[in-house]
Amino acid sequence: MPLRWEILDPQKLIHVVAEGEVTLKEMEAHFDALVVANALGYSKLFDATRLKPVYDAADVMAMGARLSAYTEHFPSGPLAVIGRDESVVLAFKRFVNISPSKRPAALFSTEKKARAWLAKQAAPEVEGPKPDRGSA
Repeated sequence: MPLRWEILDPQKLIHVVAEGEVTLKEMEAHFDALVVANALGYSKLFDATRLKPVYDAADVMAMGARLSAYTEHFPSGPLAVIGRDESVVLAFKRFVNISPSKRPAALFSTEKKARAWLAKQAAPEVEGPKPDRGSA
């Protein structure tokens, strides 16, 4: 599987490792699993050192729509991505640009630097879904 993750509840951390080609379908499955586990608000350490993003403009727009739906109802924790390959840098920038989340996100060259940065971020409040703010 090109995208693996481990949800570490005691640390409120999700450790993600990408290896090889990762498509929109794999990213969607990843986000869906985090929502089901009520872990979207956890800090995320994403190792993209061996990632090869595979997507087109339509995929980017679809991911933006999905992220908008998630952030409407769920908190989003800080994101630290490890990787310096040009394709990873571009994918990171696109992801941050389409994400409506106001959470901190940064790109790092080493896991040590990424973990240190995450440790400095304010611990997110992890709650259930945001209340429905529709009309009464």
